[in-house]
Amino acid sequence: MNNVDPWQFDLEGYLREAEPDAAERADAWQTGIGLQAVDGLPVSDYLLSTAKEHIEGNITIDEAQRRIVDYYQTREDRHDLEDEGTREGDVVSSRIAQLLGERAFTFSPVQLQTIHRRLFDQLLPHAGRYRSYNITKKEWVLKGDTVYYASCDSIEDTLRYDFAQERAFDYAGLSAIDVAHHIARFISGVWQIHPFGEGNTRTTAVFVIKYLKSLGFEVDNEPFKRHSWYFRNALVRANFEDVTRSIAPTTIYLERFFQNQICGTQHELKNRYLHLDWPRREADQVTQQVTQQVTQQVTRQTKALLAALGDKEMSLKELLASLGLKDRNSFTKNYLNPALAAGLIERTIPNKPTSRLQRYRRARHNDG
Repeated sequence: MNNVDPWQFDLEGYLREAEPDAAERADAWQTGIGLQAVDGLPVSDYLLSTAKEHIEGNITIDEAQRRIVDYYQTREDRHDLEDEGTREGDVVSSRIAQLLGERAFTFSPVQLQTIHRRLFDQLLPHAGRYRSYNITKKEWVLKGDTVYYASCDSIEDTLRYDFAQERAFDYAGLSAIDVAHHIARFISGVWQIHPFGEGNTRTTAVFVIKYLKSLGFEVDNEPFKRHSWYFRNALVRANFEDVTRSIAPTTIYLERFFQNQICGTQHELKNRYLHLDWPRREADQVTQQVTQQVTQQVTRQTKALLAALGDKEMSLKELLASLGLKDRNSFTKNYLNPALAAGLIERTIPNKPTSRLQRYRRARHNDG
């Protein structure tokens, strides 16, 4: 596991001990802050103290954002402009926290544009607008090479096509592993289009989190909090090809990321595994060992969950108490999601997965 950043210690307690609303707010803040690592942006101590005030319910998210804007306006008035990177990290973190706290979502390219505009308004000159120029980017994971991004004159048409294909896709009957595979293919295609001049990865991350939730999946944002740079590198590897060196595009790394997010697996998300020089055989051996360990763990935890349920219908809070657990995120990732993915349990309100009245029971086909 990667070293934990100090800010994660500051907010971790809310996820383990807080009431559901506070835990949800803490999760959104941690995700927003973690995603700034994509561009190496730090956040300030002031942001952390403001986030805590919002998590504890003392201020609204709008008040939190006003405080951050006022904080940097004061610094500008003093001609203290040395923390421009921190300013972007603070502002975008708070905006991600706000977006993830909202239930509204529409599956469309316009939604992607809206997310970009809301994240980067007054930070980037063309927030919410498609780029009008072609780009290349040197990538560490590719030893300085670049992905071939969509040409600027094809962005709108290509996005429209990809979204139409995805809208027509039927997720019914798919296992969580198959879902992770499909989502990896779809979202890597959207990212390869790279519709905006900057901020594509953070925009894509927020979009896919909200999209998965809109589909009814229980989403664990831990991978985005701690491994956002891996997410970007996995997107790069999904879109890079060099036949002269026998290098083909692969979504396997991105699939492992999404499996951790929605399936409760615990793949080791190391950036060095994605580098072109990393020995493939060694990486596969590590993955195989982790998969075997996770399979054994999931089996034990799933059995414990089924035993706790018995023939009853129970809320998430009741299940936590029955199993003697406190960490909602850990329970969702390691117990609930694997059991749902395997079809062993089901929601009592399947069409409203986040309903406060939601309960869980053994799947009807699994009563025997």
